[in-house]
Amino acid sequence: MSSQSQPNLRIPGPVPLPDDVLKIAGSQMINHRGPQYADMLDRMTANLKTVFMTANDVYFITSSGTGAMETAVTNTISAGDRVLSIIVGAFGERFAEIAEAYGADVTRLVFDLGQAADLDMVRKTIRGISDLKAVIFTHNESSTGVSNPLEDLCRIIHEESDALILVDAVSSAGGVPIAVDAWGIDVVATASQKSWISPPGISMVTFSKKAWEAHAHSTTPKYYFDIQQYEDYLKIGQPPFTPCLPAMFTLDVALQSMVDEGIENVFARHHEIAQHTRDGAKALGLELLPDPRFASNTVTAIRLPEGIDGKAFLALVTRNYNVILGGGQKSLTGKIFRVGHMGWVEKAHIDEALKAAEETLRSMSS
Repeated sequence: MSSQSQPNLRIPGPVPLPDDVLKIAGSQMINHRGPQYADMLDRMTANLKTVFMTANDVYFITSSGTGAMETAVTNTISAGDRVLSIIVGAFGERFAEIAEAYGADVTRLVFDLGQAADLDMVRKTIRGISDLKAVIFTHNESSTGVSNPLEDLCRIIHEESDALILVDAVSSAGGVPIAVDAWGIDVVATASQKSWISPPGISMVTFSKKAWEAHAHSTTPKYYFDIQQYEDYLKIGQPPFTPCLPAMFTLDVALQSMVDEGIENVFARHHEIAQHTRDGAKALGLELLPDPRFASNTVTAIRLPEGIDGKAFLALVTRNYNVILGGGQKSLTGKIFRVGHMGWVEKAHIDEALKAAEETLRSMSS
């Protein structure tokens, strides 16, 4: 991928796709009620369990990542249930809004942008909520480049409550370790357009026995996202509704590739390219938004120097260098830029993006 051909797409998803994946995405359609699809679904289900390190049920849903988040809520939470939402950015807030839309009694625990969840505050807050049904939060907040300490959060939630743990891992799963069974996570929500090297269109969820028990008592209205439909149809090797076949085709290949490579190697590769990005930003004299201890391995959020017009900066980088960077969201608009490095990414892609940022900042400061 060079500036002379395709744009260097460095937003935090959708990710760019290499030519061999694009060819797979352009494959001819198949009968999603036939044996070829059933074989594919069976293979994908087994491989997804491997990546998530779980024996729990897993499902593929034709939707965005937000659909997976809504699936987590509608199948486990009823109106009036007390829910703690840990928020470190825009997508954590979205999770809270979904729960509120379905009538949950949501307590928000909000941390400053660029900060991860404070474990002592989480523990204290849980102790102050009686009959806590669920704790919901974003693992990797792509709006701020912060990765919450997932294992530690799960440990504290289990120590202090019997609450369900519902995790938005849309921008982390596939690139960062998530040990679903070892950490006792009830539902993980993710989507195809991030670390999975696939186009948008498919979301994935894991579902524990405890989550199934909550489903049995849930009074929340649901139809398309009713996980029971996905379970019933999985038994016959079919989706309950028409799937996004191009994304399924590429996900099948991506999952098999991850298992063949070894998931530890996949995670190590993401860590290495993330550190390369952070080191490159530091070499330019730029500051990360998050505390480096909690910096994401899939997206890096970098502070813009004072006096720089963030909107103009992004436009100039694209126009002059054919590099597409992510901007800040909400209150961070114009204050940061984000570099996505999940899925298919090479050091040359990052170096090109950072050089474009450096030269653009220099020209805007002169």
